Amino acid sequence: MSSVHSNILKGAANFAPSQVLWNLTPAELVEEALRNGEGVLADNGALMADTGKFTGRSPKDKFVVKDANTEKTVWWGDVNNVFDTNKFEQLYKDMVAFLEGKRVYVRELIAGANPSHNLRVRVVNTVAWHNLFCYNMFIRPAAEQLAAFDPEFTILCVPEFQADPAVHGTRQSNFAILDFTRKMILIGGTGYAGEMKKGIFAVLNYMLPHEQNVLSMHCSANIGKDGDSAVFFGLSGTGKTTLSADPLRNLVGDDEHGWAADGIFNFEGGCYAKVIDLSREKEPQIFDAIRFGSILENTRFYPNTRTPDYANKSVTENTRTSYPLHYIPGAVEPSVGPVPKNIFFLTADAFGVLPPISRLTPGQAMYHFISGYTAKVAGTEVGVVEPQTTFSACFGQAFLPLHPTRYAAMLGQKISENKVNVWLVNTGWSGGSYGVGSRIKLPYTRALITAALSGELDKVSFTKHPVFGVEMPDSCPNVPTELLHPRNTWSDKAAYDEKAQQLAKAFADNFEKFSDFATEEMLAGAPKVGVLD
Repeated sequence: MSSVHSNILKGAANFAPSQVLWNLTPAELVEEALRNGEGVLADNGALMADTGKFTGRSPKDKFVVKDANTEKTVWWGDVNNVFDTNKFEQLYKDMVAFLEGKRVYVRELIAGANPSHNLRVRVVNTVAWHNLFCYNMFIRPAAEQLAAFDPEFTILCVPEFQADPAVHGTRQSNFAILDFTRKMILIGGTGYAGEMKKGIFAVLNYMLPHEQNVLSMHCSANIGKDGDSAVFFGLSGTGKTTLSADPLRNLVGDDEHGWAADGIFNFEGGCYAKVIDLSREKEPQIFDAIRFGSILENTRFYPNTRTPDYANKSVTENTRTSYPLHYIPGAVEPSVGPVPKNIFFLTADAFGVLPPISRLTPGQAMYHFISGYTAKVAGTEVGVVEPQTTFSACFGQAFLPLHPTRYAAMLGQKISENKVNVWLVNTGWSGGSYGVGSRIKLPYTRALITAALSGELDKVSFTKHPVFGVEMPDSCPNVPTELLHPRNTWSDKAAYDEKAQQLAKAFADNFEKFSDFATEEMLAGAPKVGVLD
């Protein structure tokens, strides 16, 4: 229990809950959750809980307070919606009043495994399993750290509180509002626990680059037997979790990291993995990590059992599990690593245009980083047969308080200073677009990444892609040579050229909104629309 009880919430003189429970153990929180009717135990020991109406984040209801400190620094727009400072004060006051007579759970945690670049966080919850989620997802302080804990940021998460848009200035009754001046996040009207995790990620995405010259990254990371770090960027469905969970390498973290002068470090103390269609065969580490102390969100059981049915999508496809990092065998402790030697941008290109692996210049790396491309396969709607392009700046646009070019410029500088290899890896299609070609086999992708990590690809010749300008290896151990140059895998070469131009134009159109802030080096990394050798 913390000895610092005098000011649980800043400026909340009328904070009067019936009981404040500090830093409970996982077992105590599971007991609380079961007593409160918040969830049930699965037969693997995990606590299964529902998030209610919201089974994911609500980006349109995420706001940032605009004041003298943030007016000229935050990237305002669709990602960072403006919130009035006086409305924040009213909302905060009403949330605190709402807590009168209620039982609350307070937890003190750390975000950032590098002691020189971390953030002390206090979380105040009304839901016990939310407090357990925070125990899993953030770094757990030692007893001596708790004895004199002074929070730098506070999360107040009250799912039962419904905002009144006319009074509070929200879009609707649910909200997640970030105030960098008051150093507080207010969350209400939603039971989705990921709002807390991503709220602190947004805080670090602002503070670390802006104040400490540390690059924040939405990526996974691992370390090889020789102590070499690698980081993996990629949107959902590109293989970021699968490919970083390498049995020959040790996991640093699966989602959020910083890159400081002395190396990389995990922001988190746990993992938040999707479990839809999970099996021990496909993801043994994740499957076995789901045990007592873990949380399952929005999953269901097989009939008349307490065995999770991971194929069940009746609530949502965004079913997830939360567990502490030490549930993964061989996870690095503390979760830090040296400056990376290799960076992988993962994309599932459903158009079948991009090579299975290619090497990027620093300029191309910055361009593709800002683009954050992947392609989703066509849906089931009648007449929809084309894959859909998806671009998310820095592979995490929803969590960027600063302009994407700020992060890209830092990445480019670190790549150049440290001579880091950057690879674009297509985990999608070859031989044609989705519906014609075939998905690149996972063993081939693993072999390509292994060859890059081991330095085998440094020994082979490369050929430049005629449109994207990236360098494609001419050979690779354990990978068919014909697969390495994508145009060669298409029976209709003219169709490939047409599709490559289509994708290049999609890149160019997407990048247009960033071009005013981009450097010449970034712009030089663009594909050549209308050019074929």
